[in-house]
Amino acid sequence: MSANEDVIRPSDAKCDEASDAEFSESPSLREWIRRVVWFNFLYLVFFHVGYILSIITYVFGLYSDPVKWQTIVWVVFLFYAIGVGITGGVHRYWTHRTYKAKLPLRIILMIMYSAAGSYPIFYWVKDHRVHHKYSETNADPYNAKRGFFHAHVGWIVQPRHPEYLRRAKEVDMSDIIADPVAMFEKKYAAELRLLFCFGLPTIIPILCWNETIFHAVLLVCFVCYVTTWNATFSVNSFTHIYGSRPYNKSIGPTELPIVSFFSLGEGSHNYHHTFPWDYKATESLFKHFSLTTLFINACAKLGLAYDLREASPELVEKVIRRTGYKSKNQ
Repeated sequence: MSANEDVIRPSDAKCDEASDAEFSESPSLREWIRRVVWFNFLYLVFFHVGYILSIITYVFGLYSDPVKWQTIVWVVFLFYAIGVGITGGVHRYWTHRTYKAKLPLRIILMIMYSAAGSYPIFYWVKDHRVHHKYSETNADPYNAKRGFFHAHVGWIVQPRHPEYLRRAKEVDMSDIIADPVAMFEKKYAAELRLLFCFGLPTIIPILCWNETIFHAVLLVCFVCYVTTWNATFSVNSFTHIYGSRPYNKSIGPTELPIVSFFSLGEGSHNYHHTFPWDYKATESLFKHFSLTTLFINACAKLGLAYDLREASPELVEKVIRRTGYKSKNQ
């Protein structure tokens, strides 16, 4: 794997000869620092510092030229487009196959996912399939039992646990390998990231409505980018620690509506881990508003998506009676 492909993906190499004992759930600070993947660490620090400085700039009006309203609309559009690329694309389509997508939709989802600046679809899918099969064990890349920080962002700056490396070899990736769109994205991930995450989103405001370079860079490359990151990370952290477990009280994932708001419908995580093949990723679109589900429904109306899979109300109620609970307010 090239260095470019490894951006925002922990290195596997450091784990090859490591023992399980070296990867305790609560390592000392010295041990944690010793294992840091420094490129990823500095990459995250750079963008988060830029994000904080950008927010300070706008809150205190430290730049004389006001941002144009078109740029604000553009950044909001980017946030939702990127979010759908993650939730509706690499998550619900490529990882869980909750619906089928025709070629034009797969290309659109690939472009929207590339705009997130994350690592290739192939590796995202592998990580997430391991996460579901071995949730909250040492094989889980975002293991919440190692703490909130690790589940949210720490897993990105630490090498893989040896147990992950063992279990990742078991994951069937044949469907991804057979998908030319996913493999094209894997081959040209770095170029696609530069084009759709930084290049075009920054240039369009400058060329189309004469936005300043300063505002275009701060809002697109820092504010939008980092906000999208943390909205996605919140699913791994908040919804594995806080919230209720009405569908399966024996597993870690929870229900947290506020996370659905920011992550475009991924906060019904207890439901999702109970029914990972359901394209809605929630039982109730009212409590867990999901723009991603509405997007998939719209694509189905247009004939771009089909064979949408979902759990029947009868099955949901049966599972609740067997493994979960529901209060009068749920």
